[in-house]
Amino acid sequence: MQASNLLSGTMAEKERFPISLLSLTVGAFAIGMTEFVIMGILPGVADSLHVSISQAGQLITGYALGVAFGAPILAMLTHRLPQKRLLLVLMLIFVLGNGLAAAAPNYSIVMLARLITALAHGTFFGVGSVIAASLVRPDKRASAVALMMSGLAIANIVGVPLGTFIGHNLGWRASFVSVMIMGIISLVGILIFIPNIQQKTNTSLMQQVRELVKPKLLLVFLIGALGCSSLFAVFTYIAPILIQITGFSESAVTWILILFGCGVTLGNIIGGKLADWKLLPSLVVNFAALALILCVFAFTDHAKVPAMITIFVWGVAAFGILPGLQIRIMNLAKKAPELAATSTHSALNLGNAGGAFLGGWAITHLGLASLPWIGAGVTGLGFLLLLWSVVRERSAR
Repeated sequence: MQASNLLSGTMAEKERFPISLLSLTVGAFAIGMTEFVIMGILPGVADSLHVSISQAGQLITGYALGVAFGAPILAMLTHRLPQKRLLLVLMLIFVLGNGLAAAAPNYSIVMLARLITALAHGTFFGVGSVIAASLVRPDKRASAVALMMSGLAIANIVGVPLGTFIGHNLGWRASFVSVMIMGIISLVGILIFIPNIQQKTNTSLMQQVRELVKPKLLLVFLIGALGCSSLFAVFTYIAPILIQITGFSESAVTWILILFGCGVTLGNIIGGKLADWKLLPSLVVNFAALALILCVFAFTDHAKVPAMITIFVWGVAAFGILPGLQIRIMNLAKKAPELAATSTHSALNLGNAGGAFLGGWAITHLGLASLPWIGAGVTGLGFLLLLWSVVRERSAR
């Protein structure tokens, strides 16, 4: 009888997973909003704090570095905390960080607030991915991770334009208040809907670190970083491409970016389902498709309608990789799934920064039109490494 009750309780939890995942999706939405909304309110921040645009831009760089280096450190310091409690702590840090940014009297305090908020970013997605995967049947793990990650994609379609609108009409501080409110909603949702999950491993911190530095896992981190690097090598400079090469007006760029965001959301969902079906083959095909699409964009960016179609498909392919990549890393790091999943976002953010730098270098030395080729080359390298790792793994079996 007791075993039957336990089984029925577990099944009930599995059936309720969409409600549980919704609170994680809202948290991902809030984090995506706070990461990207500052780009739209940067002039207002610079004017209010009496700094240059380039100085204000360092708030973006500081956030990315905070995610890349701070998140794994925070994950290691909190590895003994139960997963639900850790999620609550992370969202509390997130809420307090955005509240501090909204009330900050000067530039230094805003930078501090951004760094504090960044700590919650990577660790939230790492722990959230592990929890999302544990709430569903094994054959639905990637789809569950994709559902949580869709909050990040939707933030680019809805949250960032909304936050920018609020900032332009009510002041940039109001944008951070709106993000803080979304964080509070997620915090309440986690408190109510996320179950208390038994820790899967009692491995020590040193054992987890050793698990993290396995060559096979480091290779997957590198492949993920290359995928993101190819994205940001082009996407960072997408507005100049669309205006100077394609011939769009500046006002039209916003709508094209929303179209890209729709592709990102669709790709995230499709990528999760494909990864649940065939994990490694779907990753290999997705990387190949991404490289091919960027090659196509080198030609279609000269015409408006083909460029728009390519950008939408590019969004689908670019984010279709992420759910499978996250599950692949969690599978390889069975003794340290949370630390590995958190480190994934560190690797991806380093890829973001590297891609933006590479794109800037390419513009200076090769011209704006070279960016799609640069992105395709970087993705192609990721594809070759992934293909090599898959062939090597199957040969070993």
